[in-house]
Amino acid sequence: MSAETSPPDSAAVPQEQLDELRDRIIAVDDEIIQLIGERRDLVLEVGHIKETLGLPILDPAREARVVRRVAERSRALGVDEELTRDVIWRIISSARQIQSGRGSSG
Repeated sequence: MSAETSPPDSAAVPQEQLDELRDRIIAVDDEIIQLIGERRDLVLEVGHIKETLGLPILDPAREARVVRRVAERSRALGVDEELTRDVIWRIISSARQIQSGRGSSG
């Protein structure tokens, strides 16, 4: 058999698949990062409006409802519920820190 008609290297196909999967992971990571930033911006906008209306910035009951809703959606979509809860609580915690810093400085 000549080089032109020889079968592909059996290790090349899995390596190509691995490379493609890794590229897709990078793309998904970028999407997650963008969505986290978008969510943060929305939360800060809500905080600003609440401040303008004289409403308390922090609302633990609402935060708990958000986390419950996210957990329900995770179950429905077949995604790890605990992981999702952890991520959402971390995002909420970060927003609290940003809002309390903004509230005290201006």
